[in-house]
Amino acid sequence: MTLILFNKPYGVVSQFSAHDGRPSLADFLDIPNVYPAGRLDADSEGLMLLTDDGTLQHDISNPVSEKSKTYLVQTEGLAHPSQLAQLRAPMRLPHFTTLGSKAVRIEPPGWLWPRDPPIRQRRELPTDWLSITLTEGKNRQVRRMTAAVGLPTLRLVRQAIGPISLATHPLMPGEWCTISADEWRGS
Repeated sequence: MTLILFNKPYGVVSQFSAHDGRPSLADFLDIPNVYPAGRLDADSEGLMLLTDDGTLQHDISNPVSEKSKTYLVQTEGLAHPSQLAQLRAPMRLPHFTTLGSKAVRIEPPGWLWPRDPPIRQRRELPTDWLSITLTEGKNRQVRRMTAAVGLPTLRLVRQAIGPISLATHPLMPGEWCTISADEWRGS
């Protein structure tokens, strides 16, 4: 079994085939028969897992398995306790209702690489950083959640999936490494 951690750069699509002239996984990984276990939209960055094991791929990406996924989110505007409470509770959004999540304010992550291109900055609007942990992963869910509470997402970085994180496996954007099945299981 092959299990690959990949730090997806901003602007890269989470598939191997070409897509509207954007870079794809094929521009970074030349490993046959591995497939993404879950996706990140092109505007998001961070940790992806890829594997050649279909059962594991399904287990990682299936919301029923309740694998936690932690995102670092830079928002436009400062998060108030009431907004954080809304993010923690199940939210009714267009097309779906979310499960509850963990959402906390954090200090700006000093270890995080600069984004290319940089996020837009408005002098009159401060930004904030949140850590949001989900056990599901619907299309653009974190962005929809923060927008619904009045905190538009400026930058979104997936930091962890289950027991694996960029803190324990520091990879720069575009870098990848292999891990063992025992590492994935947290053994």
